[in-house]
Amino acid sequence: MTGINQQNRIARLAASIADLEVDALLISDEVNVRYLSGFTGDSTWLLVRPDASATLLSDGRYKIQLAQECPALPAVIRPPSQKMGELLAEVVSGLSGVRRIGLEADHVHMTMYRDLQSKLSDVTWVETSARVERLRAIKDADEVATIRRSISIAQQAFKSVTANFSAKKTEADIHYELEAEMRSLGAEGVSFHPIIGAEPNGALPHYHPGNVPLGDCRTLLMDWGAKVDGYCSDLTRTLHRPGSKSATSDRFAAAYEAVLEAQLAAIAAIRDGVEAVTVDAAARAVLAKAGLGDAFNHGLGHGFGLQIHEDPRMGPSSTETLRTGMVLTVEPGVYFENEFGIRIEDDLLVTDTGCEVLSDLPKGLDDCPLVM
Repeated sequence: MTGINQQNRIARLAASIADLEVDALLISDEVNVRYLSGFTGDSTWLLVRPDASATLLSDGRYKIQLAQECPALPAVIRPPSQKMGELLAEVVSGLSGVRRIGLEADHVHMTMYRDLQSKLSDVTWVETSARVERLRAIKDADEVATIRRSISIAQQAFKSVTANFSAKKTEADIHYELEAEMRSLGAEGVSFHPIIGAEPNGALPHYHPGNVPLGDCRTLLMDWGAKVDGYCSDLTRTLHRPGSKSATSDRFAAAYEAVLEAQLAAIAAIRDGVEAVTVDAAARAVLAKAGLGDAFNHGLGHGFGLQIHEDPRMGPSSTETLRTGMVLTVEPGVYFENEFGIRIEDDLLVTDTGCEVLSDLPKGLDDCPLVM
């Protein structure tokens, strides 16, 4: 991340806290610290003032790394004998007029809060929620470029791994091969634990792959993503064995086409200013018309970036509005207990005129064969 991006992000945060009437905002969540400062380590806090000045609080392990990754930001380093609350109290005592400090209430546990109260007894603590997360929901050009690379690596790995299936390969084997291939292509790892579900296991939306061989299974659900420079991707394809003629295969084909139609309807509804719940409803209406409404048992999608689940969330109870620059998944699915599951997931960028589908793996019924 460039120094300009870092300064812009901190300035946007500083402007967004004017309504709180605080003298500083303490950022303690590691992901939020990384987003604002560019620091990729842990155990580090960032104190932001309303004038957009900011100070990093850390320890000796990261002195060199902080200088390399955040050269424009002052850093105060505590010795091993000093705790973070004590360091914060020391820093605050050296600042004039700091009487009200905002806390990230979503990330502060009670033990930490009580410690801060004892160390800074003259400070009034103000609870805040999702101040940085709301900024993170709108991606800048550098973030979008990194996400594009993450998607590209995930897709390349998928093509490579699925081209070498065999009946003896297990769900776990496929997981390991996907991760190894993504790492060989430049990823730092997976963006989440891949979901590799053969036939009935595909009906478990958050299934963990086991030592289940592909054997003669007829369907395989694969949900995976790469992590590149901290940024995630998130894709799902459901493969099926071609040429099979049975009541089960006919039912699968009909359900697959309905899920695909639902996804395309949702994508068509995405644009700047649309309510997330409206997009979810567009997909849900298609599946309900096909008699599959009850089989769609989760939200339509979610934002992602430095974390695999970020704002906005798209579901029946969503309250967010989609805005240009948001990057999100669209992933309708239907699940039939002890039979199979179907999910189709792509990554999208919200634009002024609609959206751009960032992933381009084929997804038609005939495009996703399970070949061994």
